[in-house]
Amino acid sequence: MTAKLKRVPEGTTATFERHYKHSVEKVWAYLTDNDLLPEWFSELRVKELRTGGSMVFDMQDGNLIEMRISECKPASVLEYSWGEDKVRFELAAEPEGCRLLLIETIGTLTDHTPKDLAGWHVCLDVIEALLDGVVFQDRKRAWEQQYETYIALVEGYRQS
Repeated sequence: MTAKLKRVPEGTTATFERHYKHSVEKVWAYLTDNDLLPEWFSELRVKELRTGGSMVFDMQDGNLIEMRISECKPASVLEYSWGEDKVRFELAAEPEGCRLLLIETIGTLTDHTPKDLAGWHVCLDVIEALLDGVVFQDRKRAWEQQYETYIALVEGYRQS
């Protein structure tokens, strides 16, 4: 499911909605457990999991970027800075499992925005595959396909 873009006072939100057939606790673990994070986002780690704590992004060149956690409610909400922007994960139990919302608040849309959005889209698909015990095939190809979709989405949004 493609993200939905919406104008907000801070700029734009991109909201991804996924429904997983797994418990909130299992999905939360993929977002916060340093043993599971690399399976879907190899550069991301939790340094201190609490409001006011931080996530760490490994630039793969010896540089680590610390991203402040602005809100953390176990098995419910995780929000942290993402460069000049922020990402927020919201989890809610459903009868068949769990709903995940990933909301990225983007101050300024750039030519890089579709790349990031395609990346988040594929990451959420990878999490689903991992939860289901399925091997995700050809992540690069999946990203390339989503990238084309998000180029068109962002361009259409800018023109509206």
